[in-house]
Amino acid sequence: MSIEVKNLTGGQGTFKLGPVDITLAKGKLTALIGPNGCGKSTLLGLVAGVLPLKGGSVSVAGHDLVTTRRRKLAREVTVLPQNPVVPPSISVEQLVHYGRAPHQNMLGMRSSKDKAIVAEAMHTADIYDLRERHLSDLSGGQRQRAFIAMGLAQDTPYILLDEPTSFLDVRYQFDILELLKALTQSGRTCVVVLHDIAQAARYADVLVVMKNGAIVEEGEPSQVISPVLLNQVYGIDAHVYPDPVSGTPVMTLS
Repeated sequence: MSIEVKNLTGGQGTFKLGPVDITLAKGKLTALIGPNGCGKSTLLGLVAGVLPLKGGSVSVAGHDLVTTRRRKLAREVTVLPQNPVVPPSISVEQLVHYGRAPHQNMLGMRSSKDKAIVAEAMHTADIYDLRERHLSDLSGGQRQRAFIAMGLAQDTPYILLDEPTSFLDVRYQFDILELLKALTQSGRTCVVVLHDIAQAARYADVLVVMKNGAIVEEGEPSQVISPVLLNQVYGIDAHVYPDPVSGTPVMTLS
């Protein structure tokens, strides 16, 4: 089932988002794009239950976000915020094991399945060799990949990520986006906040373009990205043309 957002309003401080109505399709990679301060992270936070709703509703796989128990939701939705906070003295492996918490009993006992999933997640994020290192000893990019491994270990059908490619060099940016694409092709649903328009257009099945707390446009990248939209949303004059390899839209400034 999809994530259904109806008449959603919310925000932090003086920023107001909505009302927003949107369906985040199951098995798709949806990218939220738009200028700084447009409401991308706020929308993701409201959908994830990290920020309180001021109005409207969010339904995840038929579960109401407000009334469903947190532990049950954590078995359905993985949330990776922009600046996650954990004790820097823990090891990478300990961090990744946190992702298994919703699936464990109250004593937090680790099963052989938990250990196997954690190991697989670390291999997938290419941090297995760093598993004994403390987070405080890692670079920003290594730490980001550790948090992504933790999210993978949570093993949920819905994954929400706020700027997961921040701090990563170009290789790992593409590795992470390739990974998210592969996850959706295997049936999971990914919603991700991105800044790079070309990357979003290349990997996302659906683009959601935002400005001033509202959704301006949504749809397939080839139908959404245009000179008119880029001027309207970003205030830039640009040429849009198909990438010679992927065929997805890219841009250059006029």
